[in-house]
This record gives sequence, structure tokens and C-alpha cells, in this order.
Amino acid sequence: MTHLWVRAEQRDNETRVGLTPEGAGRLRAAGIAVTVEDSTARCIPTDRYAAAGAAIAPENSWPMAPDDAIIFGLKELPEDGTPLRHRHIMFGHAFKGQPAGQILLRRFQAGGGTLYDLEYLVDADGRRVAAFGYWAGYAGAAVALRCWIAQQNGTIAGPVAPYPSSNHLLADLQGALVATGTHRPTALIIGALGRVGTGAADLCTVMGVPTTRWDMAETASGGPFPQVLAHDIFFNCILARPGTPVFVPAGTPHQPRKLTVIGDIACDPDSDFSPIKVYDRTTTWDAPALRVHDHPALDVTAIDNLPSMLPVESSEDYAEQLLPSLLGLTDLDTGVWARARATFDAALR
Repeated sequence: MTHLWVRAEQRDNETRVGLTPEGAGRLRAAGIAVTVEDSTARCIPTDRYAAAGAAIAPENSWPMAPDDAIIFGLKELPEDGTPLRHRHIMFGHAFKGQPAGQILLRRFQAGGGTLYDLEYLVDADGRRVAAFGYWAGYAGAAVALRCWIAQQNGTIAGPVAPYPSSNHLLADLQGALVATGTHRPTALIIGALGRVGTGAADLCTVMGVPTTRWDMAETASGGPFPQVLAHDIFFNCILARPGTPVFVPAGTPHQPRKLTVIGDIACDPDSDFSPIKVYDRTTTWDAPALRVHDHPALDVTAIDNLPSMLPVESSEDYAEQLLPSLLGLTDLDTGVWARARATFDAALR
């Protein structure tokens, strides 16, 4: 019998989950065994999974799971160097030359396990079957606005935290914007037609932030793109891939510009293909803004688990998108799972 083991997340500020209790019940009805680890952080209580019939395991016990269990989580595993013998479903960030990703792949090689990377679960046309992108864009736009508000107050953005719902986030942000007593900033979104860009645009619309929305047609020339410098905030909502144009060259901080905040929502600074060349590391919940230049200020915000700011809404949305694929775990040799396995195998060659 196929056995899905949902592990507790072990990363700070990560409370999301990729399977709801209702989804666990659907999997069990389809003949898939479901084990869910207890978790002190998960946004959905463990007892709801137990009520749906899932077996409950101790927190962080997945290394001792049966060999045939498929371990399902979202974010990184502990970087302890141990070989990985199981099949894992997770965001590995390992296929674009990332240094940490190369270490992860070597751990799979050493243990004989397999990575089914959630970013590379695609349909026959190459489209991702599930993504957190909308909520990443929504939350990322909110954090970038926080950075701009802090600049108006002569400071740099302080720590951010999760919200019970998007309504709570909007009320908090609206109050902070009104308190500045200034105009609304202007924003340019590149990747505006995708999930991430749509989320960013929706947040900006609710907040009354005028936006210029670009997608592939507007960036087909390959740059340069002086329009980026003519807006207060720039949102990058395009994943780094071979051939991605450079939107913000390394010399940008020293050029005449209106731009003071970059929200790199796609957040791939250590990729060779990153289109934002003024920074080289992600930012954090405790320190969401990285100041890359003073006078005038230029802050970059690039948090790589933004949807966890709205953990319940983003988890429920993502889990609904992913469930049809999880129901197909009984046949790993076809469809999305076979394509993901082929991507992993190619990365090892």
C-alpha cells in the first residue's frame, strides 16, 4: 500500500502544510495510508488529522519512517549532511545551481533516495500543478509596502509576523499607510499575469497603490529597463531561469532613480539566473529589509517563505491544488510523478 508521511516543518516561521485533514480523508478513501507527524507549529491542529483517520507520529520522526514511506513536507530538511534514503516530496531548490541544493542532491545520492520537487510537478504542457504563488505575491507586496512605509518614517522595516487572515493583514497595513500621511507609492510588477504577480497586484489594488503591470511582451527586448527606476517599488514575480533578462543591474543603486524598494518575491538570489543583481542573500522575518544603498535608500526584501505570513489561507489553497496529484501517488511511473523523477535523475547526471 502507498504510504504518505506528512512531516512536521523544522524551519523557523514555517507553519504551513500541504495536506488538509479533509485531503487526508480523501487519500485514505483512495487506499493510501496517511501518517501525520505531530507539530507544535503547524497552522492546522494535529487532532483534526487524527479525526480524519490519519495515523499520528511523533514530531520530526520521519528519519525512522518505513523505507517505503513517501515523506511529504514543504521547506528544507535539517542541513545535517545525513544520507537520504526515502522518497521525499518538498521544495528542494536544487535544480538551478544553488550551492545548498547541490549538497542536498549529494545526500540523496548517498542514501539512494529520490526528490520529487514540488516546483517541478508539472502537467503534460509543462505547467505547475500546484503553487503558493498567489499568496507569495500578496504577502510579498505587503512586506515591500512595509519597507516603503519605514523609509517614509526615516527607518528600516522591522520584524514581520504571520496573520490569522488576509483581512487582519489588510487592516494592519492600511493603518500603517494612513499614519505616514504621505502619497501612495507607485509600483511596477514584472510577471503580472502569473500567480505571483496577480497576488501582488491584488494587494496593491486594495491598498490604493498605482501599478504598472508588465509580463512577457514588455520584457521580450531583453532590456535594459529604465522604467524600473521610475517607480517607487519594483516587484519581481518571475522565477529565475536560463534566459531571464536582468531587470536590476548591479550598478542600479548609483543611478538616478525614484526606486527605493525592490520586492524580489521570486526570491532566487543565489541562482546564476537571478534578474536582481544588487543583492546576494535572502532576507528574514526578523530583518525583512536589506539596505543595499544609502542616500537615497534602496532596500531589498526577499523572504523565501512569504505565504507562511497567511498560513491557513495559503495552506488550504495549495492543498486543494495538489490533492489530485497526491491521489495519483499509487502510480509513480506516469504523469506528474514520472516527470518530476526524470528532472531529479537528470540533475544527478
